Amino acid sequence: MKRSAGILPYRHTDESVEVWLVHPGGPFWAKKDARGWGVVKGEYGEHETAEIAARREFAEETGVPAPDGRYVELGEFRQSSGKVITVFAVEHDLGDLTVASNTIAIEVPKGSGRFVEFPEIDDARWYDLLTAADKIHAGQLPVLAALVEHLKTLP
Repeated sequence: MKRSAGILPYRHTDESVEVWLVHPGGPFWAKKDARGWGVVKGEYGEHETAEIAARREFAEETGVPAPDGRYVELGEFRQSSGKVITVFAVEHDLGDLTVASNTIAIEVPKGSGRFVEFPEIDDARWYDLLTAADKIHAGQLPVLAALVEHLKTLP
């Protein structure tokens, strides 16, 4: 079973709570907005803990170190692919951070043998929880629910 780990930064505004989601690069995701956003995440093996992997992946995929703060494990979430993602929430205002993502090679068109480099992440934005629920990959909706439950436990 493939495992991934990710970080969900969140912040409080005067009106609501916002989460920071990223949009994957490449031709498959180019025109997908609804259900096209997600948590910064990546795969890891037995030699890393989920939190260390999540921090590493955040830095690789955004070009900046993982945010400072107290990390709270929101849980493990099984995706339709069978992959399990462990997600950590951290309260940290990243501002309007511009991502400088690493790149990935994608075969275009599939089966052609021709590979093109694309940024792994092509955009990142803050969304209030209601909007985020429309934007985030369907398999990651439970991550938002887990964050809401976590927020209820805070003073």
